[in-house]
Amino acid sequence: MEFTIMDAMPEHLLVITVVIAIILMFLFGSLRHDVVALIGLLSCVLLGLVPETQVFNGFSHPAVITVAGVLIISSGLQSSGVLNLLANRLLPKEAGLIASLSILCLIGAFISAFMNNVGAMALLMPLAISVASKSEVPPGKLLMPLSFCTILGGMITLIGTPPNLIVSGFREEVNQAPFQLFDFAPVGGAVALAGILFVVLIGWRLVPHRPAKLGQDFESGSYLTEVIVSDESPAIGQSLTQLEKLLEQEGIDGQLVALHRGNLRLRPALPWRQVARGDTVLLEVEPQNLSNALSLLGMTLPPAEAETDANSDASTKGENKESDSEEAGESHKEITFQEYVVMPNSPLLGRSALDIGLSTRFGLTLMAISRQGQHSIHRLKSTPLRTGDLLLLQGDKRAQSTFASGYGCLPLAQRDLALYDTSKALLAILILVGVLLLSGIGVMSSASAFILGVVLFLLTGIIPTGQVYDAVDWPVIVLLGSMMPVAEAMSSTGTASWIAQAGLGLFNTQQPEVILVLVIVLTMTLSDFMNNAATAALMCPIANSLAAQLGVNTDTFLMAVAVGASCSFLTPIGHQNNTLILGPGGFRFGDYWRLGLPMELLVVAVALPMLLLIWPLTP
Repeated sequence: MEFTIMDAMPEHLLVITVVIAIILMFLFGSLRHDVVALIGLLSCVLLGLVPETQVFNGFSHPAVITVAGVLIISSGLQSSGVLNLLANRLLPKEAGLIASLSILCLIGAFISAFMNNVGAMALLMPLAISVASKSEVPPGKLLMPLSFCTILGGMITLIGTPPNLIVSGFREEVNQAPFQLFDFAPVGGAVALAGILFVVLIGWRLVPHRPAKLGQDFESGSYLTEVIVSDESPAIGQSLTQLEKLLEQEGIDGQLVALHRGNLRLRPALPWRQVARGDTVLLEVEPQNLSNALSLLGMTLPPAEAETDANSDASTKGENKESDSEEAGESHKEITFQEYVVMPNSPLLGRSALDIGLSTRFGLTLMAISRQGQHSIHRLKSTPLRTGDLLLLQGDKRAQSTFASGYGCLPLAQRDLALYDTSKALLAILILVGVLLLSGIGVMSSASAFILGVVLFLLTGIIPTGQVYDAVDWPVIVLLGSMMPVAEAMSSTGTASWIAQAGLGLFNTQQPEVILVLVIVLTMTLSDFMNNAATAALMCPIANSLAAQLGVNTDTFLMAVAVGASCSFLTPIGHQNNTLILGPGGFRFGDYWRLGLPMELLVVAVALPMLLLIWPLTP
């Protein structure tokens, strides 16, 4: 007789074990969210909790298809110039700080209701930085409120954020119709409006003051820059401590983070470590002080020609044949310094400047990296990049533009005015409105309507065929497709009901209003530390079981999950927009709660009465 784990443990305990393991890996693991979700799905399959025939059903779920469609249409709206025209037309040129912040937050919330939140934030971030520069305030004072408002805007519609789609899909699976496009608007709109008013009038003042030099270019935080000890450098023979004191005497706030001698990395923590000729030093200093520090220490930046990678030999042979013709045009290149922030899901993540051939392919030099006070960087050109890293590049403007568009990097200075095909912009708006109407009045499901929109975008040339798959955030798709069967296992095995019953016994209350608040708070807390879509997928079965055992309207509790999962304000890891502003705003991990905690309390205070009013407990 064959013995299995299923014989030793009840199904609900197995599911709980898998779910706890998934949450712990989300919170503390080094694996990406989509990989964790796949591990959870396969664990359920191996334990017999998900039938083999249903393993990949999640990838055909309407919510997953809709998310992919929204991402592609969002990319098309950006490339058509619709969003740029909207922002530039509505943002006044000479308005004060409060007026500009109000309009930025309103635009961000409105755009986020109909497209990807990260795309809306990426569009408006340079404008926010420009407003901060003109108003002479740190950029973070505008970036954090803008990030929070774009997150709030996603709560307004079904397609505004993945958690809403997850909640709607779950409702459909429990033998009810899915939520419609604007079913989320009364509660989500009230919360978004209250949040915008709060951040504009009070909240932006709670953002920690992280000063940055604001001028023609936006500077944020100290950079880690590689410099070489020249033959005549006065630093030769001096210790690292002596050199840091020398910088301090000249009013330069800097430190020597690491020292390389050949292929050997020497620990800079030893105060007596002496600098030698030809050493490569990793210098942490504010960008505006870099030139003075180099002059004082007698050090130089490494030449661009020094960069080599695995492909450099082959590329150099081809380049040498054309060197004569290229030299003639070299003087016409406009060499500039430009800062870029690495976007979420950029092709650069986990790769270095050497890996992509930054110098050999693009003719660009990576001058420095800013990573919010982290000193784990060894060598700049071989350092794997992360979301939110600030890169200081030197090179031709056109080459920088090509690199930035191909590798998902956002320039932080005000971008030059671009000319857009307004006929395509108008067509994009008409297609989007048509898609929303088809979905809103129930002619087509949201998934079908948005895929129709994608096809129309392709046929009309709004988005090139070659860019369609690049527009899809594949880790999110894999995450959603993997978590759907896990959430189904929680329902089918009775795990959700068991958790609901245990929760009611633990809190010893049958007051549905109290339980509703606890559902919002618990969902918020999980969403602050793990992916919001995964949070919604795990919480939906539990909320549904709680409502069933209390004998109240399940829609009230499902909407509570949607609200909680969409409100990630306490940490930079809860939402991609919060991660995106980490570098440009000069923020630290612990900076977010100062505005985030009052914001989450406000969300609960506004959402609870609105839920009870719009989705009463007794339908």
